[in-house]
Amino acid sequence: MKQVFVKPEDRPITKERINDTVRVVIPVILYAIFYLSWFFKIEGIHSTHYTVMDTTFDYSIPFLEIFVIPYYCWFLYILIPVAYFVLKYDLEDYFRVLMFLLTGMTLFLIISTLFPNIQYLRPAVMPRDNFCCRMVANIYRADTPTNLWPSIHVYNSIGVAIAVRHSKRIRPLVKSLSDVLCVLIILSTMFIKQHTIFDVLTAFILAIVMYVVAYRSELVNKMLTRHELRLEKARILN
Repeated sequence: MKQVFVKPEDRPITKERINDTVRVVIPVILYAIFYLSWFFKIEGIHSTHYTVMDTTFDYSIPFLEIFVIPYYCWFLYILIPVAYFVLKYDLEDYFRVLMFLLTGMTLFLIISTLFPNIQYLRPAVMPRDNFCCRMVANIYRADTPTNLWPSIHVYNSIGVAIAVRHSKRIRPLVKSLSDVLCVLIILSTMFIKQHTIFDVLTAFILAIVMYVVAYRSELVNKMLTRHELRLEKARILN
């Protein structure tokens, strides 16, 4: 029998809900400032020793500039679902995906600081002169080929794909499209020579570990319980 998709009812938009939404968004904004500050700090450091992440298999992967399009789509792919969860006040999905993303991103900063790494896969000269190659060249100018392990592009894409799959609000067709875009983004990191196979594989391993932590443990449920208790205490005080 074909399953019928039943979308959960929206919770009423109240002043309390709006205030709580602001409270759960502010820490994420502060983390984004913290993350970008740390990231650009280590990007500006020129280490005397880098570990080269290239593998033999990387040189057999062709340069396909068309994949710069899904590579750029990554930014919206991460932002839109997270914003959707918080605007719909689906705090369980919101907390789970945040735990997944922020833990991996923090670990990436620590690894990049303690273990500087680099890859030498980028073409010295663009093989073709077209719009997509120019887009890739813009990425190369803005982003150095250092501090790339594990791939946050890959790791965060997997995290968002899992979150979308886990959501009870998102329709099956959208979930399937999300899966396709996730795969294209992962492939794009290798086809435009932004990441090595090792970066991608280790991002998968880290994602598996964090999936267990964020979606198979009781950590998020405990966070939600504490959050509800704080809300209840605020109601009593008011």
